[in-house]
Amino acid sequence: MPVPAPHAAELAALPLRTGELGLLGSTTRYWDYGPLHAARTIVICHGYRGDHHGLEPVIAKLPGIRIIGPDLPGFGSSTPMTDDRHTIDGYARWFAAFVDALGLQDAVVLGHSFGSIVTSHAVAAGLTPPALILVNPIASDPAKVGGAGATRAYYGLARRLPERIGRALLAARPIVTVMSRTLVKTPDKALRRWIHQEHHRYFNGFSDVRTVAEGFDASLSRQVGDAAADVTVPTLLIAGAVDHIAPAAGARQTVRRFPDGRLVVLPGVGHLIHYEASEGAATAITAFLDEVAP
Repeated sequence: MPVPAPHAAELAALPLRTGELGLLGSTTRYWDYGPLHAARTIVICHGYRGDHHGLEPVIAKLPGIRIIGPDLPGFGSSTPMTDDRHTIDGYARWFAAFVDALGLQDAVVLGHSFGSIVTSHAVAAGLTPPALILVNPIASDPAKVGGAGATRAYYGLARRLPERIGRALLAARPIVTVMSRTLVKTPDKALRRWIHQEHHRYFNGFSDVRTVAEGFDASLSRQVGDAAADVTVPTLLIAGAVDHIAPAAGARQTVRRFPDGRLVVLPGVGHLIHYEASEGAATAITAFLDEVAP
């Protein structure tokens, strides 16, 4: 029996619009939540192998803000880029093009996990939002995180196999189950079941093996600290105290590299702040925006 989303009623109360754009050869589909003429707008960039759904628990806690979430090229409902590569620089150019195409230059930018690398590099390359928010920021060398070598070999094997077999390997239910159980930290049994359900529902929504493998290579190639010195806008890092994918220790060191950076560490949560601590994330976001972008 499906587990209902904890934020379902709050999310259902938000106005929702959808659209699509052609950007760098990608048919990019996006979701536009909240009041159309809200005083504040946030553009979000989701994590690796996710899509816009992943940040909906946080969106539901920010009802007075307009929040626009595209699916990254090659993930969710968006097709891969054909006019750029699926590297951090390619995704950063795509994200900047998305913001420009919708005339959202005054919108705050928020990136989660892989999206934290993409958005920080987009801002460093010239995107100028009033503020930047990085949730579960990749603030340590991702190639040195435990298990990175084995995971790289896993994606490399899938890429060498025929598409059908490679996709079956990447989408294997036991693999997704192990990943989900590794990431979840909450002791709330109902919430744990819902998170596992979400991972099985959305983690395999990638377009093809080559693109998802390129995205994985990109995820290990950079971290937010590589861009920090060139990110001059006010920047908030929201880290999980027990995040083993993006350790809080890395965030504590990296926040000093931003010209105007600040850090909130949420206790008892790992790499799933958006699922396990959406209210805490929303509180930190609201306080930050009240300070730097009233």
